[in-house]
Amino acid sequence: MHVVAIYHWKEESDELVQVLAGALGVTAYEARPRLFGNGPAVVASFADPQRAADLVRKLNQRGFATLLLDATAVRSSSGHFVVRRFEFKKWSIHIESSDGQRSEILYDDVDLLLPCTNIVGISETKTVTERKLSIGKTILSGGLPMTSKVERQEEAASEVRARSLHLYAGKRPSAIFSQNGMTFDGLGAAMKLSRELNFTHLTCELRRLCPGAVYDDRLLNQAGQARLLGPGLSTETNLNLAVEILAMGLRERGAMMGQGSWG
Repeated sequence: MHVVAIYHWKEESDELVQVLAGALGVTAYEARPRLFGNGPAVVASFADPQRAADLVRKLNQRGFATLLLDATAVRSSSGHFVVRRFEFKKWSIHIESSDGQRSEILYDDVDLLLPCTNIVGISETKTVTERKLSIGKTILSGGLPMTSKVERQEEAASEVRARSLHLYAGKRPSAIFSQNGMTFDGLGAAMKLSRELNFTHLTCELRRLCPGAVYDDRLLNQAGQARLLGPGLSTETNLNLAVEILAMGLRERGAMMGQGSWG
């Protein structure tokens, strides 16, 4: 699947909405939600890469800055450093993966921090056993109330939430810190009593130690994820895609500051 996103517009206006609607072949009412916030925002997805490329050309001709991604390639990408353990040093953070790979990232090199929450809905079917009054047994017993076992299926829905932080530093692979996938012993005396507290401390420390990094938290909640991905992509299965689009959009926007387009 090939995803087309737009980014870097100054503000939503009726004129801009009409231009986007014309490019997408939809109504202004359908186009307007795609312009909430300051982008990036997915506007279409296609199985056919040529159709995606055609839409990119059309949007570019109308002044929109665009991103084109192969969603399948993003989902299967292994070009990340998944952190298992970390330690804060004076000038850098030292990280280690579960297979023993090690790396060092200078705080001054970090340019982007993207926290997010993976929200997965879980549905379970449980068998509930109850005892109910049995009219037949009661009659046979001469009126003494009798019961019998009755089983029924009951569906229970719940959500599992897991936070992660994606760190970008120049052209090196992004480092992914997962709340449930790391050890926090590297914090030493600063280690807290729970994973949640330790992860919050990690995030706060990275923000303090990397003052030059852009911090964007719109993917921490489902509303922000849905706004970026649009109505056609599930937030449960496309969070990595949302992170990649946001990272690309913010970095491209930074490179474009002061230039033309809608900004």
